Amino acid sequence: MIINLIIVFLTIFGTAQVCHCQPVIFGVASQNTPVLNSADFAGVFGGKDGRVLKSDRCGQVRELEFIALPGTVFKILEEQRRGSATICRVETEEYQASPGVRLYVDCGSLKLGSVVPTPRAKSLPARERVAANLKNSLGSSYVWGGNLQSGVPELTKWFTGTLGQADAAKFTLAGLDCSGLLYQATGGWTPRNTSQLVAYGNPVAVAGRKAEQIMPLLEPLDLIVWNGHVVIVLDRENAIESRLECGKPGNGGVVITRLSKRLQEIMRTRRPVDAWPAGSRSKEIFVVRRWYGL
Repeated sequence: MIINLIIVFLTIFGTAQVCHCQPVIFGVASQNTPVLNSADFAGVFGGKDGRVLKSDRCGQVRELEFIALPGTVFKILEEQRRGSATICRVETEEYQASPGVRLYVDCGSLKLGSVVPTPRAKSLPARERVAANLKNSLGSSYVWGGNLQSGVPELTKWFTGTLGQADAAKFTLAGLDCSGLLYQATGGWTPRNTSQLVAYGNPVAVAGRKAEQIMPLLEPLDLIVWNGHVVIVLDRENAIESRLECGKPGNGGVVITRLSKRLQEIMRTRRPVDAWPAGSRSKEIFVVRRWYGL
């Protein structure tokens, strides 16, 4: 009788406590690692004949979200076999994807393990070094999702045959987008997309002011930013940014303009506010954020 009661008890309560959980797997980027919003790496890099880079009419790979730096920690959510490659669906604290966007990396670029890894070491360069890094990026091509002006040479493994020098730069994603310019200059210290940069650091009070009133308030490395683009104050007279200009050599890229001129251009279509409304994608406003030294 007692044995029967024990069996009934275990049947009702015991099985509910049995965990069939899969162990959590982590991955650490062992090299510069492209992160896509698609698991179809072979389709993006190489295509059917192994010699095509999937891109839009402006030459941009819209599947590219960003390029993770060595040491970036990922949580592995799923593994998929794609031909001879294994693709991992991942999450990382270093990148805030848009709602509904899934992130994928080539598992071969990760060191996998079940122990929670140490986060990537970050060290913010001196202000003068950041400014110098920004200037050294002048002339780099615009690459959607790009944050390495030298690109990722390891990407050539996805293509067949020998690539010419021009193709190699294009196929290895050599170039920078707007927030990628800042990300590279700071060694991966700053947030990687503008949806985070609009609230990064402290606000500069610019609401209701005209361009000539805002100019004296700006300091080197301040960000003139909205959800979709960021312009960086290089010094008291100049601004630097990476701009997509479809059809031009390099499809645009990193340029330096007079700060007063650029601010006036922005204010033709946008007005300054002190705080970015949460979740907004407004095309009518911008903010100024001061982050360095905070």
